[in-house]
Amino acid sequence: MDSNTEDLGKISGKVLLFGGVYSNLQALEALKQVAINENIRPENCICTGDIIGYCAQPEETIQYFQDWKAKSIVGNVEIQLREGAEDCGCDFKEGSRCYGFSQLWYPFAQSKLSKESLDYIATLPNYIQFTYAKKQVMVVHGSYFNTSEFLFKSSPWQRKQTNFNATKSEVIIAGHCGLPFHQSQEDKLWLNPGVIGMPANDGKPSVWYAILEDKDNKLSFNHHTLNYNHQLTNALMQNGLLPEAYAKTIVTGIWDNTEILPIAESNAQGLEIQL
Repeated sequence: MDSNTEDLGKISGKVLLFGGVYSNLQALEALKQVAINENIRPENCICTGDIIGYCAQPEETIQYFQDWKAKSIVGNVEIQLREGAEDCGCDFKEGSRCYGFSQLWYPFAQSKLSKESLDYIATLPNYIQFTYAKKQVMVVHGSYFNTSEFLFKSSPWQRKQTNFNATKSEVIIAGHCGLPFHQSQEDKLWLNPGVIGMPANDGKPSVWYAILEDKDNKLSFNHHTLNYNHQLTNALMQNGLLPEAYAKTIVTGIWDNTEILPIAESNAQGLEIQL
């Protein structure tokens, strides 16, 4: 097991799961209100990484997240920022549209973050583990082996199974791919709650998160959509420094391209997500 793993021990009650805040302060504010309404303690609110990303308020977002005292692992963006790297580490193909967009938003985010925020990012663990409803749970970003690995529902199960084997976990909470899904095989559950910083390519501006519950000491979960002030997020992104295409996605719910997606997920662009 990686030495930079935060072990929360045995936890109980509702657990709020989300990923990819992407510097979207308005979405984060709305999600915190969900936690308050659901009586979910900050320490039971867990992010799969990439607190920083495409949107216009990186410093304000990281400060708000830190003040909330929610939990998070590092995403590839946090790893690159804490190391002072020149790119986001997303493994986008050089010359692709996503690669070109990252040449705009990543330096913007890097230039806006204070030393205090970078120091906070440096404290985030690579993984979080805990016991919940008698099951061992591991939180990863892309995969246990590669922070930037894209694993989708259509990705071969064997690629996921190796993560269960390596971590000795029964539940893996993952992020990075930007789409919510869950998949079970035998007694293993792979759960991606989705991201709150960008829509899920389904043609709607709402974003996704999930809630775990342990009623009668049995694990259950539900995916949820989140509405927030996306019009403000869109307006703030139109600053001449960030990709206009990402600002448009905030409103339309449609990704500019599907170059990172497998065929099954690409063909689902604009379709309602059924979970």
